[in-house]
Amino acid sequence: MPPDTYLTGILATHRARVAADDRRLDDLVTRAQATAPTRPFAPHLSISTGGALAVIAEVKRRSPSKGVLDAHLDPAQVATDYEAGGAACVSVLTDEEYFGGSASDLEAVRASCGLPVLRKDFTVSGADVCDARIMGADAVLLIVAALSDDELVSFLALAQELTLDGLVEVHDEAELERALDAGAELVGVNQRDLTTFSVDPDRAERLVGLIPPEVVAVAESGIQGGPEVARLADAGYQAVLVGETLVRATNRRDAVRALTGHRVGARASAPHEAGQR
Repeated sequence: MPPDTYLTGILATHRARVAADDRRLDDLVTRAQATAPTRPFAPHLSISTGGALAVIAEVKRRSPSKGVLDAHLDPAQVATDYEAGGAACVSVLTDEEYFGGSASDLEAVRASCGLPVLRKDFTVSGADVCDARIMGADAVLLIVAALSDDELVSFLALAQELTLDGLVEVHDEAELERALDAGAELVGVNQRDLTTFSVDPDRAERLVGLIPPEVVAVAESGIQGGPEVARLADAGYQAVLVGETLVRATNRRDAVRALTGHRVGARASAPHEAGQR
């Protein structure tokens, strides 16, 4: 698939699946509310200035841009290693067609560790939010670039109703403004462009000063190691979400441990539209 069609193709696949889904949302909400209680996700990331940055370690089989990361990945064992290495939360890719994930991957992770779990997927319907809760997630990813303002507000409200935290992912200033207007309390800045899948290593630092201090800030994608994590922590991020680096590591426990312990700095406020709220 040519790089400029990554996001378009992924969203088309997910929205086509939603269009063919004849399940009633009310029934799914009832079913979701009857599942086991969630584990608090956002509170594990609400690190005060001077505290140690949190690591969200990702279970990820492959990606459209990098191909197969681990052909024999055992989600339960990976999650166990992540927890032993000091991860605060686990993220699980459940998209099957593009990332090789599944609901069973998330279920295996949930059963194998005591950490809160994020369903990492392309959420495009209320049913997707409910499915996240049903499969055992404690948080759901909402990508601003994939949603209308009405969808973003609606899905955040539904997540709250189901006691799920919503990690709202942004890529630029305009998306951050939309996320904050929708009421996001947990914002992830993705350094990967979802159109080309290229990584901009300076994006997270450019945007962190635009995130209000009461909003939990997470840096995502393209994060390679300790020095970069230290820089992001110093800039004011309370957590990092790391996937490929950890999945490819020979010793995943040590790889997680190498990312922990960095102290969170104060965010430098900057003049910007999002701050003039």
